[in-house]
Amino acid sequence: MTFSHDRIGIIGMGLMGSAVMKRTGAACGWDLDPSRCVNAATADEVFSRCEVVFLCLPHSGIVREVLSHATLKPDLIVIDTTTGDPAEMAALGSELASKGIHYLDATISGSSAQLANGDVLIMAGGEAAVFERCRDLFAQLGRDAVHTGPCGSGAKMKLVTNLVLGLNRAALAEGLVFADELGVDGKQALDVLRRSMAYSRIMDTKGEKMLERDFTPQAKLSQHLKDVRLMLSASSIPLPLSETHRQLLEKAEVLGFGEADNSAVIEAISQP
Repeated sequence: MTFSHDRIGIIGMGLMGSAVMKRTGAACGWDLDPSRCVNAATADEVFSRCEVVFLCLPHSGIVREVLSHATLKPDLIVIDTTTGDPAEMAALGSELASKGIHYLDATISGSSAQLANGDVLIMAGGEAAVFERCRDLFAQLGRDAVHTGPCGSGAKMKLVTNLVLGLNRAALAEGLVFADELGVDGKQALDVLRRSMAYSRIMDTKGEKMLERDFTPQAKLSQHLKDVRLMLSASSIPLPLSETHRQLLEKAEVLGFGEADNSAVIEAISQP
């Protein structure tokens, strides 16, 4: 199903929300920061004008607050891209369904920069029929989309993928610091890593940023720390590597890199 651009809106016009607007041509977007708002003075204006509303917010608590204060019409489709609490997102889906509102927790594997280029995977939980209605819209956003199951399952899958992604990033940071400790040229080390069995795509997106200490945010370090805390709280078994990762990210925050790109985790390893 194709939705007219003037019937698509966004709540949360940060890095992800701005990229969603670029990809979909959404007609309006609202943010707490008035300078980011596009053709909308209030959140309700977005909800009232649109058939589909994307939520691009920091965490599930804010999602619930926004939705609890919004006037929502029946048959509205809410697409929540937030990396949030799976249990909370499942509960929101159930509550909204009782009001005739469709909810997909459509999490995104990839940074805002990758989303702006359409190079992401969408992992969506919710009714299969609603997912199919939005398939063309997801095709505008990324290279692939997968229906993961009921509401909350998209968030679960995002935590799984972010766990591995984040550890890849931390491993690359430690490897580059180790190379420097051994007197190995960083650029050569990165080149060899890319050619070796150690390769991961994170080397292409974060390698140069780490070497050049270019921490212009594509995805903020504090946001990934929030994700790691969600992983640890959602698991009934120990996640030892993620626990170490949490400590590294908390150290980076203390060093002042919370609002920097998540590649700044290298500072937590390189600084005493």
